[in-house]
Amino acid sequence: MNRVREVEVLVVGAGQAGLSSAYHLRRTGFEPDRDFVVLDHSPGPGGAWQFRWPSLTYGKVHGMHALPGMELTDADPLRPSSEVIGAYFDRYERTFDLRVRRPVDVRAVREGAGGRLLAESSHGTWATRALINATGTWDRPFWPRYPGQETFRGRQLHTAQYPGPEAFAGLRVVVVGGGASGTQHLLEIAPYAAATTWVTRRPPVWREEPFDENAGREAVSLVEERVRQGLPPRSVVSVTGLPLNDAIRRGLADGVLDRLPMFDRIEPEGVGWDDGRRVAADVILWATGFRPVIDHLAPMRLREPGGGIRVEGTRAVADPRIHLVGYGPSASTVGANRAGRAAVRDIRRLLAEEPAAA
Repeated sequence: MNRVREVEVLVVGAGQAGLSSAYHLRRTGFEPDRDFVVLDHSPGPGGAWQFRWPSLTYGKVHGMHALPGMELTDADPLRPSSEVIGAYFDRYERTFDLRVRRPVDVRAVREGAGGRLLAESSHGTWATRALINATGTWDRPFWPRYPGQETFRGRQLHTAQYPGPEAFAGLRVVVVGGGASGTQHLLEIAPYAAATTWVTRRPPVWREEPFDENAGREAVSLVEERVRQGLPPRSVVSVTGLPLNDAIRRGLADGVLDRLPMFDRIEPEGVGWDDGRRVAADVILWATGFRPVIDHLAPMRLREPGGGIRVEGTRAVADPRIHLVGYGPSASTVGANRAGRAAVRDIRRLLAEEPAAA
């Protein structure tokens, strides 16, 4: 457990970003276990998808892009996405012999000897010449704080803990958050709940026009600009708006998606606004998103004064040995695929320029 093992490239995380990176490493001549190692803290294949709620069937998934080199075909749209994508990732790992090691928690990345990075994990320490961080966001749900939150007598939970709509039968539910998860939760819960209330900080932006390649590039460029400035990344969805599909139109027509501005405080029996309005609630469901899982990189002092890590492409500007894949503009599934390829190209160039220390 205390032995330091050397490797050329260490990949941390085996979701879409990590598997894409591992695929491109293997495709360009790196051998698993000899030249690169993939560590994943999850109990099984599937990345964050394995933790999604059962009612999120594959047919409801928006924008799932196949991993490089192997399409996801003939998936049952009525089957839970956690099962479909978990099985697909498992097949992918075996097909390309990526030899993911799990469950392994990477606890800290520090400066090592001879120009190497030291990654301290629950299964020993790795000395690597380059690191691909592909840890995503699922393990860091964002919980906003509001006055009186600790006084609420009902239940508070986050999207990461969402059990499915049946758990809210007969309850009064306040859903907080204007993203895709918030709208999906509302549409699912409404037929079961005694009442639902939707609150968001900003009015939702509905996108009627098709989300084509040009729109996608424009959205990604906005997120890229933030990470180039060293600001915390926003999701691509936050700059694209929400698709105005048939389910959303029905929710608007039925009043399920009548949005209220953010409440000012939480009370024992519900939520309240400064204008005197109150809504009684048994449950507050925080669909308020996630933040990047990067605390293990803290010893490398990569954060900028703005709070984020400044990134050019996938490379951390403060340390070219470290690449962040699935961070900011590459957080989408198609973005993670492209970023994995770009990171490997950069790392090959870096390793060629800097021979390993004797």
